[in-house]
Amino acid sequence: MADRSRELSGKSQVISIEVNGELHEVTVRPRHTLVEVLREKIGLTGTKDGCEQGVCGACTILLEGRPALSCLTLAIECDGKKVRTVEGLANGEKVTAIQQAFLDQGAVQCGFCTPGMLMSATALLEKNPKPSLPEIKKALEGNLCRCTGYNAIVAAVRQASGQGVDPVMQ
Repeated sequence: MADRSRELSGKSQVISIEVNGELHEVTVRPRHTLVEVLREKIGLTGTKDGCEQGVCGACTILLEGRPALSCLTLAIECDGKKVRTVEGLANGEKVTAIQQAFLDQGAVQCGFCTPGMLMSATALLEKNPKPSLPEIKKALEGNLCRCTGYNAIVAAVRQASGQGVDPVMQ
């Protein structure tokens, strides 16, 4: 605990973060969150800074391959770690299966929650290529959508996993 409080009150320091396969060395203050560093210092604005309280999930990224809320993650804690953001999903113009499924299923409206939803869904599908409906709902439960509704998003995850979409979900 003492080390943590010293980190929070300390001076700026340079950290190294691998983001989407590219190494970045950035100077951060101990209080900087990962979402601030991604958006303001690295210039990747796909990750959204929503509620800043870890409630909405819009800031979800993959940290060492696992979903993490970048608004609650201190950048200094990410020194030497790998981060994957929504910008790291597509390969140039070629979108991933989950991105295509979101488009096909109309699982986007305002798009604010979409990056976080995509990252949570990506983590799920990389861990479990054929998730059940309850597993999909569990994986997405930390992500809030205020305009699309969840049926289209769940349908997109099912489509991306090659399971087809139930008529009730269309």
